[in-house]
Amino acid sequence: MNTIAIALGCVPVAAVGAAAWGAVYPGSQLFGATLRRTKTSGAIALTFDDGPNPSVTPRLLVLLEQHAARATFFVIGKFARACPELVREIAARGHAIGNHTDTHPSLVWRAPRSIAGELARCQEAVAAATQAAPPRWMRPPYGFRGPQLAGAVRRAGLAGVAMWSRTCYDWKPQPAAELIARLQGLARPGRAGEIVLLHDGDHRALNGDRAHVVAALEYWLPRWRDEGVEFVTIDQVGGEAVGAR
Repeated sequence: MNTIAIALGCVPVAAVGAAAWGAVYPGSQLFGATLRRTKTSGAIALTFDDGPNPSVTPRLLVLLEQHAARATFFVIGKFARACPELVREIAARGHAIGNHTDTHPSLVWRAPRSIAGELARCQEAVAAATQAAPPRWMRPPYGFRGPQLAGAVRRAGLAGVAMWSRTCYDWKPQPAAELIARLQGLARPGRAGEIVLLHDGDHRALNGDRAHVVAALEYWLPRWRDEGVEFVTIDQVGGEAVGAR
């Protein structure tokens, strides 16, 4: 029987509500510190979840290269094993790679040993593809966390958890104009920069339709460059955060 469920059955309703908020709200720090913003108002961290995706990731890599923009790709281990050449290309082009677990399960009710296995298999898949060090940061599928996640992350040798400050609801096909509108106003003077959640893949299967993501970035990348935006990776953001401790 799940020990977390038993524990929740013994606490007041208000505490259960607080735990639920802590599990699903991207800004919650209830279950451990996370990265949510860059340190500089003019810096944006573009992040892509659920790849690598043979139908979309190569197009994004070309587009990002055209605008000298670096990004972070939180990959799923099973897709990294299926497309190791894409993982190598992501790294070769100077982007950061993050751990998005091996099979994209919700981690809220997972036992620590199960979470550790998901993280380890993804780490191994990326390291095998790149022949380099494995990812330093992870992002939980759906953004869902439980109190057992932080310890599992530390034991996996990861630096921590990277969440986001702006989600664009791009995980299903839609007109590009809708996503373009949601990306309005990312660079705001006087406040810490955004970590933006986007998707280059579909966790359910390879070759998911994310053409609207490519089209929206074709529109915004040159405009952001004209505004003087700096593009940073989660490894860079995390390095700043660790250095500030």
